[in-house]
Amino acid sequence: MKRKRKMLKVFTYLILTVALLLLAGWIYQRLASSHDLKTYKPVGQLYEVSGGRMHLYTAGQGPVTVVFSVGWGTANPYVDFYPLYSKLESKVKIAVYDRFGYGYSELTEKKRDTSVIAEEIHQVLERSGQHPPYVFAAHSLGSLEAIRFAQKYPDEVKGILFIEGGSPEYYASSRPLTIVPLVYRFLTKAGIARTLYHFDGFAESMAGERNGFKMLPPKLRELDRVSTLLLAGNRNMTDEIRLSRENAETVLQGKKPLGVPITVLTADAFGKLGNDKDWESSQATLTSWSADGKQIIVPNSSHYLHHYAPELVAGEILKLAEK
Repeated sequence: MKRKRKMLKVFTYLILTVALLLLAGWIYQRLASSHDLKTYKPVGQLYEVSGGRMHLYTAGQGPVTVVFSVGWGTANPYVDFYPLYSKLESKVKIAVYDRFGYGYSELTEKKRDTSVIAEEIHQVLERSGQHPPYVFAAHSLGSLEAIRFAQKYPDEVKGILFIEGGSPEYYASSRPLTIVPLVYRFLTKAGIARTLYHFDGFAESMAGERNGFKMLPPKLRELDRVSTLLLAGNRNMTDEIRLSRENAETVLQGKKPLGVPITVLTADAFGKLGNDKDWESSQATLTSWSADGKQIIVPNSSHYLHHYAPELVAGEILKLAEK
């Protein structure tokens, strides 16, 4: 009996300790986030879209506008696409939009349906004074909204470049990883992620798939950290991943092939592409979304391919813009 009471006492102390640590972490996160928000200001402009404010960063000039579609969960598109638009803005016009829940855009109550997202992209481009033709550069899950945009507004799209873009067929057959945003949200809300950033090597490990942020200046590395701690796993991101299969099926019901040229850039995963047969196959067949499609396998690169071979990616974007 005494042993059981002792174990219960230890367990109770353990629970109380964990609860106090979580409370302390939550307070730390709240206070630090309030401080971060004071300097977290839009780098572009905010526009009224579907009852909320959506952010768009533009630069450059020319008759063609390159529109960047970020992958799922990448908190700040302005940061993520820097290696590309910094090489392109002297040659073409560029537009980097933040979906609701990303970057500097507000959160929305609207369902993260791919048709809704495509309409929001169209609205923000139109209201900001952008004009077609557009070349979309879409990373990862951003491929769905790029294709859906081309289906809904075929006369406005000149071409699409997929940067490790997932095919609609791939997402339609894949189970949504809804646990991921929930873990992200817990780690940020509890202050755990913010605490871990104080340890040497953690930031670099977080940027492992993005080439350790070697292509980013220090100011943008810090901005990525702040954006991640403010936004990771929010309800719009959670809804996006939850609806990924449904959104893929919506795209599959639309027009195929698209009437625009498509280039598929696939990372060789440092020689391990063949280890994921489903992804390898889906990348090869993604070109079937165009009668003028091609695939390029990029050596010595990972999923965030544009952080490993920005010159190559930018060059392929320009080829589509000049067609």
